[in-house]
Amino acid sequence: MKHAVAILIEKDGRYLFVQRPSGDLFEGYWSPPTGKLEPGERQDQTVVREAMEELGLSVIPLHKVWDSITSTGEFTLHWWTARSHSFDITPQKEEIAGYQWVHPKEIRSLGKVFDTHIHFFENIDSFLKL
Repeated sequence: MKHAVAILIEKDGRYLFVQRPSGDLFEGYWSPPTGKLEPGERQDQTVVREAMEELGLSVIPLHKVWDSITSTGEFTLHWWTARSHSFDITPQKEEIAGYQWVHPKEIRSLGKVFDTHIHFFENIDSFLKL
């Protein structure tokens, strides 16, 4: 199985969500920023690289809080909390159609969201108890 990370960046009780671009297999879906591990790369390194590549955001990985399987069954998704001192986001247009900060209770209002992501955010308090 392949591996990827989901990056949980929190600001004022809201989490960063990005929308998948046109042409993506899951066009229009909203999720935390995600990215595939490259060969020989650790999960925490992927968190840093993907946040910079996709968002222009410098982050510090904090804790791995969960693992799930993607909807295609192709990837194990490793969920990581991360901190950023700057929230000056510059999305890479080829990978991100848009972004917004979302309170966990508002996740369903986004429309297209993966079931595992709804499960995570509707139970976020239990996942973040480290």
